[in-house]
Amino acid sequence: MAESKDQPGTGRHAKRISSILVTQPKPANDVSPYFSIADKYGIKVDFREFIEVQPVSYKDFRKEKVNIQEHTAVIFTSRNAVDHFFRICQEAKIEMPAEMKYFCISEQTANYLQKYIVLRKRKLFVGQRTAADLFDVIKKHKGEKFLYPCSDIRKDDIPEFMRANGFKFTEAVIYRTVASDLSDLSDVKYDCIAFFSPSGISSLFINFPDFEQNGTRIAAFGPTTAKAVIDAGLELDIEAPQPNAPSMTGAIEAYIRQHHGAELLKEKKSSK
Repeated sequence: MAESKDQPGTGRHAKRISSILVTQPKPANDVSPYFSIADKYGIKVDFREFIEVQPVSYKDFRKEKVNIQEHTAVIFTSRNAVDHFFRICQEAKIEMPAEMKYFCISEQTANYLQKYIVLRKRKLFVGQRTAADLFDVIKKHKGEKFLYPCSDIRKDDIPEFMRANGFKFTEAVIYRTVASDLSDLSDVKYDCIAFFSPSGISSLFINFPDFEQNGTRIAAFGPTTAKAVIDAGLELDIEAPQPNAPSMTGAIEAYIRQHHGAELLKEKKSSK
């Protein structure tokens, strides 16, 4: 968890979190750690996407003059990349050859590929969680010609690594990331807002240029999101992942216990 200037239960942290806005889609079912936190601590949890993904049309993709079939390997860093890559392939009437290699940033992304291909018949290589983890795997395949389908807004780490190490590499923008219209939230206040990408922070200020944090706790997942929070002049209160809190919900719950543990314990005793 990020260091706090105030001691537990003092200053900006004195007010308990009673409402959380998660800047992601609402889970498809009720089996979510967010709902567990809501029930456990009596917290209202709302979900709202701060960014929208817009497809690049096949017509515009063709203008990039990227020949998918010239490549022998594809790098996927998200489900969106998987969806839009195979959308382009379908529109181009391209069937991926059995010998195509797939490099996925995580197990979750690799498993999502099953929506489009039979994994047991494919050459699949998976990182643990970050692009840096995947680099060690990619280094063993120097002879491949890589295709990196991505958004118009993406991190520089993969392109920089590929160029610095002399890989045959093509970047293809297949979808765009834009700010959602959040005007209906203009008069709504939350005790905590959870962000998962720098684009989410950008969307906040595109929609609310005069946003003032005041007592709102800001939670960020991942180092680039945490940096975006700080660069925007906001105070970072909750940072994930951490060794003792690998998930956003774990980090939020750790914050609640740190700053209001004594209060919660007192309430628990009085309720018996």
